[in-house]
Amino acid sequence: MATILRDWSYRYQWLYDSISWLAAIAVGGETRFRQLALQGLTLEKNTKVLDLCCGAGPVTEYLVRFSDQVTGLDASPNAIKRASQRVPQAQYVEAFAERMPFEDQTFDVVHTSAALHEMQPEQLRAILGEVYRVLKPNGVFTLVDFHQPTNPLFFPGVALFLGLFETETAWQLLKTDLVGELKQVGFRRCDRTLHAGGSLQVIQSYV
Repeated sequence: MATILRDWSYRYQWLYDSISWLAAIAVGGETRFRQLALQGLTLEKNTKVLDLCCGAGPVTEYLVRFSDQVTGLDASPNAIKRASQRVPQAQYVEAFAERMPFEDQTFDVVHTSAALHEMQPEQLRAILGEVYRVLKPNGVFTLVDFHQPTNPLFFPGVALFLGLFETETAWQLLKTDLVGELKQVGFRRCDRTLHAGGSLQVIQSYV
């Protein structure tokens, strides 16, 4: 179970940013972490991108450098407010990821970073289905999130981080075969790479 540090991290942006900075050291720093899920993708000015569960916009800020058609979605009005102040070039929608207010086949790319571990299993399945629905043919869903460490030396650090800042859903994600879930939804190809001793996974899935 999470500690009071979790509540504080959501209440105080400076604390959240500090935690993110420290956690990203394992993959070479926060800038690299924010770009992990985007490596290998071709983003052009007219690429329609959805930054799902965008939070305060740390990846949205990177996405708008390449595309003029970036939309950030988050269920938190505070997150949307912070993101719109931080990255005014993007458009924003306040909504739940499992009930997105978009038409079918709207986006070329859907991105999410360290958000799926916050979801209950039924929420996760609904979100994956919604992502598949709003992606255009040949569109890509790219994500980065926790993974069961393949290097046992990384497990104590992951366990400490989850114990301090996360809830049971993060532990559940470690046991979840995300690639299998994505294929069950209908994604035809899922490429996964592991980082930080296997404690982080990047998956790029294609419609």
